[in-house]
Amino acid sequence: MIYAVWVPLLMPFLVVPAARRMADALSPVRAVRLLAATGVGLALCSILALALLVVPGATRFSLVFALGELVRPLSDAVPAATVPLAATALALLVGCAAAVVRAARRHWAELRRAGRLEGRADGELAVLRDSRPDAYALPGRPGTPGRIVVTTGMLRALDPAERDALLAHERAHLVGRHHLFIAAIEAAALCHPALRSLRAPMCYALERRADEAAADAVGDRRIAARAIGRAALAARAAEGAPRPRPRVALAAAAGPVPRRVAALLGRDAVRPRAGRAAAAALLVCLVASSAAALDATSDLHSSIEAAQGENTHH
Repeated sequence: MIYAVWVPLLMPFLVVPAARRMADALSPVRAVRLLAATGVGLALCSILALALLVVPGATRFSLVFALGELVRPLSDAVPAATVPLAATALALLVGCAAAVVRAARRHWAELRRAGRLEGRADGELAVLRDSRPDAYALPGRPGTPGRIVVTTGMLRALDPAERDALLAHERAHLVGRHHLFIAAIEAAALCHPALRSLRAPMCYALERRADEAAADAVGDRRIAARAIGRAALAARAAEGAPRPRPRVALAAAAGPVPRRVAALLGRDAVRPRAGRAAAAALLVCLVASSAAALDATSDLHSSIEAAQGENTHH
């Protein structure tokens, strides 16, 4: 276990370059799914690795020793190393759990506040009287559809076809429940610091997924690209402080807009070979981390059985 248990803790540092390449080279739908699975999977493996590091040191305490019915410490437990290591791992586990709980409560509170804003609007669209251009998708609580929030300034900045494309983009965020993917990646990042770097590729892939949905809805990729570009330019050129958005909101004018426009216009086409290579690298990291975590778990279980076995022979 002493070697295998470290693999899940080190593997997340290797996924960042592959994740960035994959978000650019793979189709948005596949990129979103693979990034979510990789982030959550690696986070769970790292949590399991920390838990496995706690056990050998914990068995050095008489209460745990008696509860485990052990007649000797685990075979790979060295007191000078395992007890401080177990204490550190336990502190990290408690810190991760507390951070995830706080994030979940904050996310739920944001959804509740968003629900109060939803209650002021009839139907899918909420139009705010504000000269500053802005538009975003405001997700609802479980079982509620959410709202598309747009200011009068944004509506004036776009022509009718561009408005349709913008609304289709935000609608795709709501229908796809994209805020849940962001929440999953943020929770994974709280479990391992290296996974924070997955948020940017995930946000880009989600925006690209909504861009493609908008292009399909209006039937013209150039209109969708123009709508996204003009919305971003209008929002950035607006005077005064922007209206604060809820943290759970997703906006068409956010993120690397030039890259997204180029992708819609075909100047940044999907590169299947590079995408497959990056996706394979992420899958290898996930499989290696899972296999190492399972191997460490099996090794620890064998050590515990061996430490208990002497009791049965006597």
